[in-house]
Amino acid sequence: MKYKKLAATLILTSFLGMTFMPAVCYAASDNKSEQKNKKEKNKVIKSQVTEYRFDYVNTDWWKGFDDEYLNDYIIKAIQNNYDLKIATLRVEQYRQMMKLQFSSELPSVSAGFSPTGLKLPNTTNTTGMWAFPVVVSYELDLFLKNRDKTRAAKKEWEKSKLDERAAYIAISSAVGSTYFNIIRADKLIELQKEIINDRKQIYELMAERNKVGLTSTADMVRANKAYISATAALSDLEKSRTTLLNSLAVLIGESPANIGELKRKPYDESYLVKIPESIPSEIIDQRPDYLAAEKMVEKAGFDVRATKKELLPKINLIGLMAFGSSSFSQVFNWSSMLGLLGASAMFDLFAGGRKVANLRLKKNQYEQILHNYYNTNLKAIQEVNDSLVSLKQDDKKYKTNLNVYKLEKQDFQYSQNKFDEGLISYLDLLQRKENLLSLNKQVVSDKIDCNIDYISLYKATGTKLQ
Repeated sequence: MKYKKLAATLILTSFLGMTFMPAVCYAASDNKSEQKNKKEKNKVIKSQVTEYRFDYVNTDWWKGFDDEYLNDYIIKAIQNNYDLKIATLRVEQYRQMMKLQFSSELPSVSAGFSPTGLKLPNTTNTTGMWAFPVVVSYELDLFLKNRDKTRAAKKEWEKSKLDERAAYIAISSAVGSTYFNIIRADKLIELQKEIINDRKQIYELMAERNKVGLTSTADMVRANKAYISATAALSDLEKSRTTLLNSLAVLIGESPANIGELKRKPYDESYLVKIPESIPSEIIDQRPDYLAAEKMVEKAGFDVRATKKELLPKINLIGLMAFGSSSFSQVFNWSSMLGLLGASAMFDLFAGGRKVANLRLKKNQYEQILHNYYNTNLKAIQEVNDSLVSLKQDDKKYKTNLNVYKLEKQDFQYSQNKFDEGLISYLDLLQRKENLLSLNKQVVSDKIDCNIDYISLYKATGTKLQ
């Protein structure tokens, strides 16, 4: 009897240190089953990333440009952009991390089956035992330390959702800005080709006049240089447009090999934005980066609280129930049941200063996060103000250059009339036409700058721009 009690104690002690896991069986599968598993996995992945957040980008605001191509690209970016898919999956990652932390607040229950053969010292007999142990362990969260850790994990999850929203705003803004830059490039290329054609004619006229001694060789060389320079500028514009088209293709989740299929409105049909007089300061509170910084302050507060509670005793409860017998038919008899219920309160008398240093570290991190929150608020105000000022100043510049262009256009019409009357040469007319085209290029750039500034303001206000 003495040895049996000793054996039972040894077995129970070994159970307390064991982790019971269900057995996993592997079997060879044919190609059909493997393909089926792949399809199921693809369905799971697809279901995780098809929750499109159209509300994050305020699609009604984009409709204000009255451009069906732009609206289509915004929708495609929301549906296909891989950065957005990653941001959405990251939200799910933090949600599971929160659940993982929450599991520490719940008891842990393990069960298993352990057949045992036993030979005791100074005996010749070998006995066997069938054992079915159930172990329950629980850290009593009397001081709510684990609850604070779960709350901190929840704040990080909430921050990830705000980061996701910020990613949607950034991608949609990049799509809009890239789209308008492409429209600008289209128009500038068109105007540059006219300039090249004019400079070619100017050079040819200079060459003919040089032959008869009416124009110096130096003037002819300068005309040729201007013609070659205009051709090089066209190459730069075409290169820039191709780069922009590649960027747009990637933003909407398509291959850059298909940039020839990307449609856009002509510049002359593009919408000119309306400029708001002012932006209410309360709109800063809706920016995702500001709200995310606020969540991080709250998380850091919970981290400090949880770290303080690490200095308190840790209370653990443990329970064990096991059915064990040398006869399998009598395993589950009440007389074969063994039980154990225990509790412990452990307090670290000395840990080398680790806990105190960790608390000071968390407090330091809290101060850094708090200052980052204040800094984020100031930067948000700065970005809104800078975007609004840029929009107003570029609009003013656009209207000024537009008036200059209109006057130059009238002056060119007078020159056209003079040429028709034979008062000026065709060379003079071409030179004045080039001035008109150069001013038109400036007006085109200014108008597109206004639209891009408007998109920057939309981004700075967190899409809450009316």
